[in-house]
Amino acid sequence: MSPDKQVPERGSKREELRTVLAERYPVAKKGPIRSALINVWRLSFLTVVWALIGFWVWLHGRIRMPRWLGGDAREVAVRLWTITWLTFVWVLLWGTVSWANVLGGIGVALAIMILLPLPRVPVEGRLHPFVVLLILGRLMVDFCVSSAQVGWAAIRPGKPPLGAVVRVRVAIKSDMVLTLAVDYLNLVPGTMVLEIDHRRRMLYVHIFDVRSEARVKAFYKQVAWVERAFIRAFERDSEWHPSPYHGIDDEFHHVSQHARRRLEKQGVLERVDTSGPESQEQRP
Repeated sequence: MSPDKQVPERGSKREELRTVLAERYPVAKKGPIRSALINVWRLSFLTVVWALIGFWVWLHGRIRMPRWLGGDAREVAVRLWTITWLTFVWVLLWGTVSWANVLGGIGVALAIMILLPLPRVPVEGRLHPFVVLLILGRLMVDFCVSSAQVGWAAIRPGKPPLGAVVRVRVAIKSDMVLTLAVDYLNLVPGTMVLEIDHRRRMLYVHIFDVRSEARVKAFYKQVAWVERAFIRAFERDSEWHPSPYHGIDDEFHHVSQHARRRLEKQGVLERVDTSGPESQEQRP
């Protein structure tokens, strides 16, 4: 091979191919103005959806829903919120906000709710997002502090920590909110809920170290804060509406709300007392 003839490199061929494709199929570049308009459109879409949900929740106590929609405004609001959330997740998975993705998400959400229905969860209070954010922030702080305390107790010389099981009562009324509070305690290192007495709202919690009275008082203080925070986030007295649904272990969990009211009037079905735990009972 003569030195004048050189073999073209692969990189140059790729660059030439990219140049040819770019000339034949030009791609519109997103300028700063177009990107800003797209972001504003996405934010406006989410704002409108959130406003519609808030308006529907505001109307839940002022309108009477027909039976073919569920018969209860709160139940219909929960269904609409589920459809909206599943649609939002679907759009996030595709990564592009378009009418096709939105309509496809609504179709997928309806198919999931019809073909794969979940047991009815009692909706008895209202969600306060700012308090939930406060709970999440406090959870991160407690997680870091407790992790450092447990790690130091594991490596420091001396006697091993003294664990114990303590009993604490909480004033949380809903089983779902009580489960969230228990998850909070279980996520914090050093505490583990061993038993839950749903009837009396009693928790039996294992504490990592109770060698001093100050540690026990700190635990009770933490539980009191968790109790107040979850009540403020989900169970405010001014917004509490007891649900007629008992749960999946109820014989009438498949009965609609109108049928439940009819059975309650006939005396066949008794309404669940959700006013709180029975204070007169004590565990020996």
